[in-house]
Amino acid sequence: MAQWLTGEVIENYAWNQELFSLRVRTQPFEFIAGQFVRLGLPHEGGRVQRAYSLVNGPDDNVLDFLVNRVHDGLFSPLLHDLKAGQTIEVSQPPSGFFTLNEVPDGDSLWLISTGTGIGPYLSMLCTDIPWQRFSRIHLIHAVRYSADLAYQRKILDWVEAHPGQLNYQPIVSREDYPGALRGRIPALIESGELQRAVNDVLDERAQVMLCGNPEMIRDAKVLLNDMGLPKNLRRKPGNVTMEHYW
Repeated sequence: MAQWLTGEVIENYAWNQELFSLRVRTQPFEFIAGQFVRLGLPHEGGRVQRAYSLVNGPDDNVLDFLVNRVHDGLFSPLLHDLKAGQTIEVSQPPSGFFTLNEVPDGDSLWLISTGTGIGPYLSMLCTDIPWQRFSRIHLIHAVRYSADLAYQRKILDWVEAHPGQLNYQPIVSREDYPGALRGRIPALIESGELQRAVNDVLDERAQVMLCGNPEMIRDAKVLLNDMGLPKNLRRKPGNVTMEHYW
């Protein structure tokens, strides 16, 4: 049975009209980077709730959630309207197995996401674990418009702090953007364009994490399996670990 903490909204930061970061302070709790909690708000005499990954690192004292407003949705418009000083409920304990301790060792770590699916990767990169375990890390973020490329400053600071270890590769599908690829992730992998862009190979020593759009995950999983990178299971370790985001 989930328990609930009462949190205070510290900031509701708009990246654009639809995409925002909700920052919340609660009493401290432990979680593993990549896990999620549920956010809850009162609604029609009850509570409406949805699961969101923690974007902040486990040592940060402010919780961070990357949210896209769905106009005909019930919950995200309520989150979008929250102001600093208002309260929100946060479920306990955190949940989920989309974490690096579920990922086998390898030479390279490919963190592939669409939209808000980049969130858990940012939490992981706040920790020492990926930097210590993988000699090459590729953070790949696919969005429709360049305005959806959130957390640029944080990411570019990591790139600068870890030269030669971290590659950041944006993919923007609906407009040209300097340094970004265009197209769908599976097609970019199949053509080899993604691998050329980050100057690495997807081989048996690569570990791939997929987070975001279920269609992207489904198509990329099939393609990677055909390339000799099977799904990672506890009973049979492989190369591809997945988290569906809606």
